[in-house]
Amino acid sequence: MTGHLRELFLPADFPAIRSGLSESDDAAVYRLSDDTAIIFTTDFFTPIVDDPFDYGSIAAANAMSDVYAMGGEVVMALNIACFPKDMDDAVIREILRGGALKVREAGGAIVGGHTIDDDEPKYGLAVMGMAHPDRLVDKSGGRPGDLLVLTKPLGSGLITTALKGEAAEPEHVVSAVESMITLNRSAARCMRDAGCVSATDVTGFGLIGHALEIATHSRVRLRIRTDNLPLLPGTLDYAGMWLFPAGANHNRSAFECRVRFAENLPEEFRMMLFTPETSGGLLICVASDRLNLLQRLMNETDREIWVIGEIRTGEGLEFVTG
Repeated sequence: MTGHLRELFLPADFPAIRSGLSESDDAAVYRLSDDTAIIFTTDFFTPIVDDPFDYGSIAAANAMSDVYAMGGEVVMALNIACFPKDMDDAVIREILRGGALKVREAGGAIVGGHTIDDDEPKYGLAVMGMAHPDRLVDKSGGRPGDLLVLTKPLGSGLITTALKGEAAEPEHVVSAVESMITLNRSAARCMRDAGCVSATDVTGFGLIGHALEIATHSRVRLRIRTDNLPLLPGTLDYAGMWLFPAGANHNRSAFECRVRFAENLPEEFRMMLFTPETSGGLLICVASDRLNLLQRLMNETDREIWVIGEIRTGEGLEFVTG
């Protein structure tokens, strides 16, 4: 919220609002009772893939991801849609069907929504989730000694940009779509069951922007090993072709002053770290003595995790090689 809006909604006036009025987190949180908190969030965007069903599925998974980043479960959602007047009804139905089935997979329900005419299609959700107030996960709980775990490979932003430029290999698009439509639900459950208390999801601000949010909120320094970063097939190829979306430049302008890179890290690799992700994975802070538990829980759900670094004292973010 901008400064003048914050003055209208002071945290002291709304004591039940745990997140949303002061330092921002992945979603707003309202405490209903001693054992129930509401998690509320929204997201929508223009098409990033050609198939309308996949587009709807990706947009829905992306919108629900913030609920999972806070450690919650999705309860219900409202469609948010903008469509051109002359858009084929069959295409619209497929977009909405993709979103609806993804919400159903999450255990939630689409209960309505709102659509307006617009020259460019846009689709997403307003999502409500729930969690126990004492089991919420936020960006402020990272502690020196914690390990940093990522639950999905990076690269969706580069691959979808390459797709728009008709430069993406079909098999790379398939891998990216599969990753983007995968819900963070099982990762969130494993995170909670392993006792993790700090996490975020990697989306529009790229790995760097979202890692810096943890560093800022937790007042620590994140140290990430680039050799440990998982990448979707084709990501480095498109980075080498410099097929970065405009958002990568915006993120670099905003965050570069707070990041230290290993001197031997190639320029295209650095830029990839600033690149926005769509429906990316969770970046989880896990105590070192709980890593094996988290790994076992994730294995039981047939999901991978990657240990990409650790938290240290200090501030900001650094990337090292080797």
